[in-house]
Amino acid sequence: MFIRKSRKKPLANGSPLLHDDHGKPRTRREFIAQGLMAGSATVFGASLFSLFGNPRMASAALSSDLETLKQSCGIAVQGAGKIPFICFDLAGGANIAGSNVLMGKSGGQMDFLSTAGYNKLGLPGDMLPNDPAFVNTELGLAFHSDSGFLRGILQSTSAGTRAATDGAIIAARSENDTGNNPHNPMYGIHRAGADGSLLSLVGSQSSESGGNSLAPMNLINPEVRPTKIDRPSDVTGLVDVGDLIGILDQQDAVAVMESIQRISDAKMNQVNTSISTDEVVKDLVRCGYVKSADLADRFGNPADLDPELDLEIVGPTGIFSRDEFNSNREFRKTASVMKLVLSGYAGAGTITMGGYDYHTGERGTGERRDEQAGRCMGACLEYAARVGMPLMLYVFSDGSVSSNGRIDDSMDGRGKGEWTGDNQQTAASFFLVYNPAGRPTPIRRQIGFMRSDASVETASSPAANNVNQLVQTVLLNYMALHGEQADFGSRFSGHGLGNGTSQDSLIAFSNVVNGTIGN
Repeated sequence: MFIRKSRKKPLANGSPLLHDDHGKPRTRREFIAQGLMAGSATVFGASLFSLFGNPRMASAALSSDLETLKQSCGIAVQGAGKIPFICFDLAGGANIAGSNVLMGKSGGQMDFLSTAGYNKLGLPGDMLPNDPAFVNTELGLAFHSDSGFLRGILQSTSAGTRAATDGAIIAARSENDTGNNPHNPMYGIHRAGADGSLLSLVGSQSSESGGNSLAPMNLINPEVRPTKIDRPSDVTGLVDVGDLIGILDQQDAVAVMESIQRISDAKMNQVNTSISTDEVVKDLVRCGYVKSADLADRFGNPADLDPELDLEIVGPTGIFSRDEFNSNREFRKTASVMKLVLSGYAGAGTITMGGYDYHTGERGTGERRDEQAGRCMGACLEYAARVGMPLMLYVFSDGSVSSNGRIDDSMDGRGKGEWTGDNQQTAASFFLVYNPAGRPTPIRRQIGFMRSDASVETASSPAANNVNQLVQTVLLNYMALHGEQADFGSRFSGHGLGNGTSQDSLIAFSNVVNGTIGN
């Protein structure tokens, strides 16, 4: 008599993943990958003077005499005006190709793999993308119509946002279940010119990379090491305008600070310090008061920084309802990072989400977690649309998973193949680009390709078998969105992407800005 083994139940989002074929987690990255530690958020600090500028929004002007002093005090430092960049680090080895974003052979996304290949990617024979009913191109980039990522993105975005978005998938192997893959492009994005008025970069861990995966060693810049942020209170805590704002309203507080500066300046003009650096000392005192007034002017209203008070993010008309925002730490983390990046306070950011090593012998756990990640990705795209900013959103994971073909026909399993093991051969990364002026013009939507059996063809592009060159490919595409791909070689000397002709074959989109936003 044949006794069928009972099916495993899907795990709730946030539940740890304990695999018999994995050792006990020992490192921080292993704890995150198995969902035993949260993927919190971090912020990179730049120079002191960068605390006092906002490239996205014009602040209320100080009085004319103090506005003039701001220039000499270095307070008018603005962000670089580059396209905001947010990446998702799905720790543990999530599925990206096939069941989420379609990946094809050398002819592109619609150059279909074999039935056995799609079976390895978790798709049964009756859900193959050969049938147009299982292809969704609302985002330009082709997704499987029942993709968990896509379901989440659709919940968070409007039709107008999706119509102004496109993307590309990159075939790229990386090692399974390890944070040692140098996946994180943050330092390179900063080197390419991204910066903010309050911070340089935002991330997801208090690690050197700002995420779960490492950053390429040759890109690391210690001056922009991460500062941890994972909740709205961390965002508002970045700036302290003192108690005066609590006693007076913002306008009166700024006026008082301006008056203090003028009184101090008048006194300083009558004082001789009798030291050789007399003017330097006076400038330091003078600029200190100007900076205080400017700080209150720019950040005296807590709602300017607090994602929880932003009605575009939370509330009846927000991306998240109040209940789901309060009950889901991933939503609060995402809101904090996207607020900083898309408001221009930071140039770029990483959001780490843990627990994506979901080869649990059933499908529901992975579907639930992919959908939640999609909600967060979609929130970033939708917020970009609401504030009228372009955005490049990049998604990567350390390795991937595969299916043995057994179908999980439970409600959460959705009739797809169970994830049964790690498989770096099926790995991929992808990025989406939102452009408020209209959908970016695609050159190609797939970089590299898979063999018919759903294994990455390692010779299909420089990124296919080298994670450092995967990062370089992402950086090249970021620069190309600004029309600056010709400068790639000078910014990243020693890269492995070949000459200009080879680089052109790796670029997915025509530029959406000319150098900086607004041009």
